[in-house]
Amino acid sequence: MKQMQSVPLPTIADSSIALPVQGESGKTVEERYAYWRLRILYSMIFGYAAFYLVRQNLSMVMPTLISEYGYSKTQLGAIITIWSVVYGVGKFVNGYFSDRSNARYFMTIGLLGAAATSFFMGFGTSLYYFGFFWAINAWFQSMGFPPVARLVTHWFSPAELGTKWGLTIISHQLGSASIALLAGYLIIHYGWESAFIVPAIIVLVAAFFLFNRLRDTPQSIGLPSIEQHHGLAKNQQEIDEDHLSPKELIMKVVNNRLLWCVCMANMFFYVVRLGILNWAPTFLNELKGASLMSSGWQVAGYDVAGMVGGIMAGWISDRYFKGRRGPVSVIYMILLIGCLCCLWLLPAGNQVLSALTMVALGFLVYGPQVLAGVASADMASKKAGGMANGFMGTFAYLGSGLSGICVGWLADNYGWNGGFMFFIASAFLSTFFFSLTWSYRPKVLEDVPAELQE
Repeated sequence: MKQMQSVPLPTIADSSIALPVQGESGKTVEERYAYWRLRILYSMIFGYAAFYLVRQNLSMVMPTLISEYGYSKTQLGAIITIWSVVYGVGKFVNGYFSDRSNARYFMTIGLLGAAATSFFMGFGTSLYYFGFFWAINAWFQSMGFPPVARLVTHWFSPAELGTKWGLTIISHQLGSASIALLAGYLIIHYGWESAFIVPAIIVLVAAFFLFNRLRDTPQSIGLPSIEQHHGLAKNQQEIDEDHLSPKELIMKVVNNRLLWCVCMANMFFYVVRLGILNWAPTFLNELKGASLMSSGWQVAGYDVAGMVGGIMAGWISDRYFKGRRGPVSVIYMILLIGCLCCLWLLPAGNQVLSALTMVALGFLVYGPQVLAGVASADMASKKAGGMANGFMGTFAYLGSGLSGICVGWLADNYGWNGGFMFFIASAFLSTFFFSLTWSYRPKVLEDVPAELQE
């Protein structure tokens, strides 16, 4: 008897009827594509920025929890670690489901769930209470970026992926800078609880705006694929993967050697990136003598500079390295190590130099973050883009977990000198693993016409 082939069940995205969008009659495909690409881009930026409003608020609240309730840095670091582990696992699992779902629904549900958990954080004081709701927050947060990774690869061509990914990633900085300033103001005037409750209410409103603006793939609204629109041949890797089962697709991602290098680089990199983001309000206060409001402004400056650094890293890799992400990541990481040493050794009380160093760190930190995400997309086809990004994200948030409890324990037992030595050692290891991808350039770019690579 012949073995019957399994037929995949239709997803929400598959069931979308490809009809012209209301109000677009008479427009050319080029005009519709231009309109929708812009709309999808700002929707992704706005939507993912909203996730950060109910994510980075805990780091701003931690100095108050330490002073008011006597929690140690190790205890609060354990909550960060729990969040990171749940988020890392969630990114891989939700990356798989995101590739098979409608990004509009998937991302909106995640944002609503994250807002709800932040709201409940404002009504308890127990460490276990915080740990429970923040772990649930992590799962909903992990539903945020996989659909973004899916959307970027479906709406933008490989030749512009680095630049557009860099533009999308400014959502991190917009959200993080906004909550740093907002939470600092709210804590001072209305108490630490308001830093959880008020952003949650704002994000609930933002979720409805996101749902209204966002759409799934170009095909779901009656447009040709990005490859057809730009006259590119279909990626041979995608053709080969058309008949792979979900298990075979997962194994293809897991067996990618270069993707493992990016994963390891990103794990050690996230020790630094999330370590600074989570602990900056605390170490700026204790090590550099900054007030809570001053710390908020310095973290905001760090994030604003990151917008420029991330976009430049993606653009440089597209323009001057023709799609090679490794060299730019290594250059950024070497400069980042130098800035970490400067911040560590700066004398306390000099807020201007401290702020300038935080700005430089922000510029440099977000370059490798952008490029690691682009590299994971380069190394996987569109059919596995969300999964590859989720796989890399799992390792990233293992690193984030280390930056939680390890940095907290080191700061409790050896002061912030121990914490900064841990950051610098992690940055060296990240640089090494990024260097192993130095020569990689996605094969699909070999088929891109020269005029589209300029």
